[in-house]
Amino acid sequence: MSELRNRAEDQQKIYQRWAPVYDRVYRGILRDGHRKLAALAAAAGTDILEIGVGTGLTLGHYPGRCRVTGIDISQHMIARARAKVQREKLEHVQALEVMDAHALNFADQSFDAVCLPFVITLIPEPERALDECARVLRPGGEIILASKLGDGAGLQGAIEAAVAPLVRHIGWSSAFRIHRILAWADRRGDFSATDILPVFPNGFFKIVRLKQRGLSA
Repeated sequence: MSELRNRAEDQQKIYQRWAPVYDRVYRGILRDGHRKLAALAAAAGTDILEIGVGTGLTLGHYPGRCRVTGIDISQHMIARARAKVQREKLEHVQALEVMDAHALNFADQSFDAVCLPFVITLIPEPERALDECARVLRPGGEIILASKLGDGAGLQGAIEAAVAPLVRHIGWSSAFRIHRILAWADRRGDFSATDILPVFPNGFFKIVRLKQRGLSA
């Protein structure tokens, strides 16, 4: 538990440092992933939870008919997201709260889709967070993740492992393996990966859709 707390505190410091410049650095390179993730979430239903909302880069991509709730562990990121919602009049955004992905303060079966845009590799206990996503998801809903997800194979896998300690200092991870997400779904038995979609640039990022088995939306 102390290790988890220390990692959360480290992330808070990283996000505090990056919050003022995050949009300028990442808006362009992540736009394709944000746009596609929002479209897939909207197709799954109206009530959407976004985990790791950050400064709110994805919020403007959701259709107006959606009801979006966003959470983030960083109060500095949430403050900037709230300012963006006011400035851009994003009326479909229902709430933005500081919250830990490991312990979501929502009732069971509250959302049609749960999105994790470019955050799963940074969560200290991703499987625990995914269990929470499953808990708050309505029957037939989807968990949709966008991230840098490697398979650990070949030269790319070796490079990802080598640079992992470096990119951690800017709040990213290159060593996270996509099989961790697929293994989580297999262990639970009630989710399957329906799609693994490449996004800009040239498939460097990916979107994974996890849907409950045996249920229709």
